[in-house]
Formats: sequence, structure tokens, C-alpha cells
Amino acid sequence: MEIYIKKNYEEMSRKAAEIVAEEMRKRKNHFVLGLATGSTPIGLYKELIRMHQEEGLDFSRVITFNLDEYCGLSPDHEQSYHYFMFENFFKHINIDKKNIHIPDGMARDLDAHCREYEKMIADNRGIDLQVLGIGGDGHIAFNEPGSSLSSRTRVKTLTQQTVEDNSRFFKTIEEVPKYAITMGIGTIMEAKICLLLVNGAKKAEVFAKAVEGPMTTEVTASMLQTHPRTIAVVDEEAAAKLKRKDYYKHVEKMAGLLKKRVNEKGKNG
Repeated sequence: MEIYIKKNYEEMSRKAAEIVAEEMRKRKNHFVLGLATGSTPIGLYKELIRMHQEEGLDFSRVITFNLDEYCGLSPDHEQSYHYFMFENFFKHINIDKKNIHIPDGMARDLDAHCREYEKMIADNRGIDLQVLGIGGDGHIAFNEPGSSLSSRTRVKTLTQQTVEDNSRFFKTIEEVPKYAITMGIGTIMEAKICLLLVNGAKKAEVFAKAVEGPMTTEVTASMLQTHPRTIAVVDEEAAAKLKRKDYYKHVEKMAGLLKKRVNEKGKNG
């Protein structure tokens, strides 16, 4: 796992955007981007929007798949993830709407819809880079503690902690949906790159468990330890409880020096 520890949320978001943009440019003719919602990736999306508007970052051939969506919320509901994505990202870039995929929380047959979502991902040759956040109990997407580590896209019952965590977005906790469609851990693990974003002191303990603790269904993000390429970009507060924090910073510094030397050698022939 690659871990980048940045001074604050703004630096973290810029680093994450640089990683996404670099991978997009490598696969400019076909790039499948997995997206997450919540407060953590908003800074990433703002920076990608800036890169599009000021640097010409092109989203015209990007295909997106969102991790999850609440069951029972229409796409125009202000707390639906469909609404979130358009307001915070899609409306501001040159993406083709036919290339946007978000689970339908209003589908008449949810199980059939989940199977079709999996098929659409496969038909597009899988996800190249999947953006992830981490819940207060260590879940990724809505794969709550106890979820199968080989699970696929399905409907999940949300834990009380998740409902409470998400209640800040609703007028009352009673309004928070109790079910959601979510990509499974098995689905997420098939992405070529997993980009995990974590910020704030409240996530420090669970992030440390996810990257340095045992792999367990109680912290589903811990499965990312086994992924061929997980990149975690975090701020100082979120990294506060890492036992190997100094080592991760050393690795980043040495990687930067190596890259600089390679670039200088290339310039000098």
C-alpha cells in the first residue's frame, strides 16, 4: 500500500487529483473511474474541475461508476448520491451523460438492477481507478462490518452508526434511509487502482486499523491491504495514530528523489 501523508485537507485533495489526472492521461482513449460521495472527496472533485477548466483535463471519454446509492431516494432528492454527483462534479466537466452510471435506488427489482450494474462494469472492461472513503466503523462503500470480503453489488442494511453518521445530511435521523445499493468488496477489489482518501482526527483510529491492523470483516477497508495497488492519501490528523507514520513519509521522500533523478537523466539524455 502506498501512503501519502499531507499537511491538510487541501494538500490531500490536490495530491489525489494529481493521481487521478495522471491515470486519466495514461488511458486517454478509455478510462473507467469509480467514484465515491460524502464530504471527503469534495476537495478532489473541486480540484479536478479546476484542472478541467484551467488546464484542459478532458473527461469526454471517461466512464464513471458510483459506489452506492440510498434505496428509496429519487435522483432529484437533494440527499441522493445522484444529485450529489451532478451538483459537485458532473455539471462542471465535459463528461458525456451516457457514460455516467449511478445505482438506481428506485429500481423496481433491486436484485436484478444490482446484477445489471455488475454486468455494466464488466462490459466496460472493469474500473481503472476507484475512489474510496472510509466510514467511522471502517467500512468502504456501504460494506458494513461483517460483510463478505468477496461480495458483489447488492442491497445492504445500514448499521445504526452509519445512519447516525449520515444523519448530519438530513433534517432528522428518522429521514435517513436504512438501506442502500452498494458495490461489494469483491467488486471494489477488481479495480486496477484503489484510491483511499481519509481526513480528520475522527478517522485516525479506524484508518490505522485498516492499514496496520489485521485483515478482518469487522473493518472491511482492511481488505485493501491485499490489493495489488492501493494508494491512501490522508492528512496529518488522519495519520496521527499510524505506528509506521515516519516510515511512510520516508518512502514518499525517497520516491520523490528517485523520480527527480529519472527526470533529470531523461532531460540530459
